[in-house]
Amino acid sequence: MGLQIVRFEKENVERWGVLKEDKIFVLQDTYSSLAQFLDEGKEEARKLYKQENGEKVSLNEVTFLSPVTAPARIVCQGANYSSHRAESGLEAKKPPFNLIFGKADSSLCGANTEIIRPANVQLLDYEIELGLIIGSEITGPVEITEDNLYQFVAGLVIFNDISARDVQLCQGQWLKGKSYRTFGPTGPYFYLLDQDEISSIYDLDIKLWVNEELRQSANTNQLLFKPLETINELSEIMNLSKGDLIVTGTTGGVAMNLAAEEMSKVSSLTTPYEEKVNIMLESQLKLNNYLKDGDVIRCSIKSADGTIDLGEQVNKVVPSKVTVS
Repeated sequence: MGLQIVRFEKENVERWGVLKEDKIFVLQDTYSSLAQFLDEGKEEARKLYKQENGEKVSLNEVTFLSPVTAPARIVCQGANYSSHRAESGLEAKKPPFNLIFGKADSSLCGANTEIIRPANVQLLDYEIELGLIIGSEITGPVEITEDNLYQFVAGLVIFNDISARDVQLCQGQWLKGKSYRTFGPTGPYFYLLDQDEISSIYDLDIKLWVNEELRQSANTNQLLFKPLETINELSEIMNLSKGDLIVTGTTGGVAMNLAAEEMSKVSSLTTPYEEKVNIMLESQLKLNNYLKDGDVIRCSIKSADGTIDLGEQVNKVVPSKVTVS
């Protein structure tokens, strides 16, 4: 059985621990990064889980921190569920290529951190995604199979790819529109996979609520480009390090809903910027689904039988007092 690992803060001190029932058993060694934990802390966590000795704290005594630590690459897959492709004005079928983009690691924040809406952003959106934690260094093309995938995927996290649609699409700035600080709630648990659990990646229920209204609900068996395929492709392009994060895309139910013609105009390099803004605001603000100040987002990812549970995120949207274009 895998372990639920947490990184947390108590009395202004950052620590790592392993969750068992409603208690966190605190690891005695301190780890400066997720990569260091993967190198040096896994065995300590397994022993602590079995022995149940030493310091322990309750969940309500701590502040959860992102288990993914900077510096880290955040590699994102876009439009990787048919339902999300359809609502984005794209063909629902699997496309001829895997859409890959990046997100700044300064967007990482905890599972209960407030999400700060930039003052210039009117179209703030949510995207629940399954996050894969890289467990082995990749410095060149590798042949990854179902038999050795466990060597490259150390574990799983919930990731909410918060997105400023009016920046992402109107400006054509995916990195910018998705990288504002607090736009990457992660955790609360890093589920450290056992080798025999690796196939569970393909059968996890993902759900997101806004103000307790269920907006997104799917299963990872609906992913178009699967983790095995994606990591193989990425290995041919770029280096990946232990502790890096691959987020596998979101399902249907986001706030954004564009017709094919609208998406074509907004994504075209020849459409003037002001026209893109008008298209987005006129078509999207009337939907009334975009995040507003005070909204509360709740996310969960787990297996149907509950053996794999990545915990629950609860994040509130608050306004920024700083204007950034």
